[in-house]
Amino acid sequence: MLRANVVEEVDGDTEQVLTVAAAVDVAKASGMVCVRHPHPSIEGRRTSKVWEVDSTTNSILGLGHDLAALGVERVVLESTSDYWRPFFYLLESAGLVVWLVNARDVKQVTGRPKTDKLDAVWLAKLNERGMLRPSFVPPREIRALRDYTRLRTELVGERSRHKQRLEKLLEDALIKLSSVATDLLGVSSRAMIEALIAGERDPATIADLARGKLTTKRAALLEALNGRFDDHHADLARLLLDQIDACSDKVERLTARIEALVADLGDPEPPPERGAGPTSDVPVTNDGSGPPLSTVERLDEVPGIAERAAQILIAEIGLNMAQFPTPAHLVSWAKLSPQTIQSGPKTRVGHTGKGNRYLKGVLGEVATAAAKTDTFLGERYRRLVRRRGKQRALVAVARSILVIVWHLLNDPDARYIDLGSDYYTTRLDPDRKTRDLVRQLNALGHDVNLTPAA
Repeated sequence: MLRANVVEEVDGDTEQVLTVAAAVDVAKASGMVCVRHPHPSIEGRRTSKVWEVDSTTNSILGLGHDLAALGVERVVLESTSDYWRPFFYLLESAGLVVWLVNARDVKQVTGRPKTDKLDAVWLAKLNERGMLRPSFVPPREIRALRDYTRLRTELVGERSRHKQRLEKLLEDALIKLSSVATDLLGVSSRAMIEALIAGERDPATIADLARGKLTTKRAALLEALNGRFDDHHADLARLLLDQIDACSDKVERLTARIEALVADLGDPEPPPERGAGPTSDVPVTNDGSGPPLSTVERLDEVPGIAERAAQILIAEIGLNMAQFPTPAHLVSWAKLSPQTIQSGPKTRVGHTGKGNRYLKGVLGEVATAAAKTDTFLGERYRRLVRRRGKQRALVAVARSILVIVWHLLNDPDARYIDLGSDYYTTRLDPDRKTRDLVRQLNALGHDVNLTPAA
């Protein structure tokens, strides 16, 4: 007899019992390998073989040959710092199925001794019972692109920090140039700082270097440039400007290399035969209208996404959406959907989590830019910010943008279409909206008589 409210679910493909499974507890200089297979003579019993290998190229290649000879069906690695990379890359090149798993999913049971050998055996047991899920590791060409985009992001951040140090140096010298000029390193501001470094101290002479709109602020410039800029300020300012120029030069070189790598990637693969979920509120069409565009150009059509942001999105999530069966999988992996925590009759919403900081960082920038536009995404932000606050509204818009990106990458023929800022107004039932407005006016003491428009 079945009880009420019984839910029956089919296990996923990853939940399967393996005959021969292996695991590697990774460290910096070595790795502890465990292979589990059926006992040769005792039915129903299993045997574990544990040994240590060096984390050098030749040792790992030899390990791959040994594991393949033993008939290992899957190898599992714990994501320990960057030490997993040589094991993953070399074992994968040996033709083995390699999974990288999150450390929080393979925590050792409390009460047991903590050793590399026991950790490797525990990881192998979880692997053979199908109790793990793999982390997303992009293919080689995407990994190379990701290295370039991440380094560019770090250099841009470093350049911004040097600009802030330069501004603090000028404040220390009582030079208030940033209070008058919008861009501290614009054409006019840069010329003024170079003049200060060269030894010029007359505010009027330095103010004559202003160009464009800054020439109308001469009086404010004379006051801002009247400070105590001495030789030690000049030395430090020269060093900071050289660092900023060096970062800018490296960023330009990286950008050129990134553009070439993205062009070599080509277009995404055709969508696989699978259900993509409901798409009623997703502003994407694949009617084939318009000239053919590259992947970056199609992503650039989304409000808030520029060429640089599109390159980072491709580098972080790749072009093949087979890794993410639905947009919900991608959103969950990016940690843009809050966790549901249920205990008994109580259900509450947890935190979204950390996720990929490079992906979440660019999505935050994109959502902030899209929130300022008169588009569907901008109106979505304005509707949410009134009752949920700025941060949650930005996360919601970032999630919507990531769903749009999934559909654009999942189908190479898909194009973004803006639903318009009046989407939420026009899709509502007009009669219901009319009744709501009339009810509000009646509550304010007005007698409303409606006349249909011609």
